Amino acid sequence: MTRKALYDQILSKKTYLCVGLDTDPTKIPVHLQKHPDGIFEFNKAIIDATLDHCVSYKINTAFYEALGSKGWEIMERTFAHIPATHLKIADAKRGDIGNTSSQYAKAFFETMKADAITVAPYMGEDSIRPFLEYEDKWTIVLGLTSNKGSRDFELQQSGNKMLYEKVIETVSGWGTEENLMFVVGATQAEEFTNIRKISPRHFYLVPGVGAQGGSLKDISEKAMTNDCGILVNASRAIIYASEKEDFAVEAAAIAKQYQYEMAGYL
Repeated sequence: MTRKALYDQILSKKTYLCVGLDTDPTKIPVHLQKHPDGIFEFNKAIIDATLDHCVSYKINTAFYEALGSKGWEIMERTFAHIPATHLKIADAKRGDIGNTSSQYAKAFFETMKADAITVAPYMGEDSIRPFLEYEDKWTIVLGLTSNKGSRDFELQQSGNKMLYEKVIETVSGWGTEENLMFVVGATQAEEFTNIRKISPRHFYLVPGVGAQGGSLKDISEKAMTNDCGILVNASRAIIYASEKEDFAVEAAAIAKQYQYEMAGYL
């Protein structure tokens, strides 16, 4: 998916919401826990209910990999069920020596048909280059994450800069604004203004809104560009909005609330 195609979807739907499919089989409604294909049926219902309120879906691959071969099959079917109008993100956080990254890129871009993948930058350019070589695909690099552990390395000084600043500044030169995004956690709202100075035009994937407490208002005011430039991810707040059989209806209601607020910031 190109940047223009993504922005066209954002404009037409008045939303920059990404729905995270971090599907935990122990947290889906009980009636689906007993279903032989419950995880996929849950994902399918969430996707169908929220399509009009979001522009992207992010599949956290760990929740599927943990299930072995069955999980990979569910993940592949879930990617296939998401329509081409929506950016499909594999939240896989890969990154290894070049020939290994080439296989990761093939797995997610060709086999899973994902539009984007999250990667870790700490092995350097050759570990990311294979992802960037795919046309109309996005490489989403971990910049400043929302977890407490971000203080261990990302927020440490490295010379006259913090490490995350050096990462974003350096990685920005490896790709373009058409194929490179950064993960910037919503709980790091005070850093967004500074990050925009380092990468004024790149899109950011922003987790941490909702259950983790990040402010949609703060993020939108500090990080938005003239073509939006942000995808705000919400996972638990949407997909686990209800434990009952009305889970998809409640998920749609929460997604619609996000959409309504986002429309006011666009």
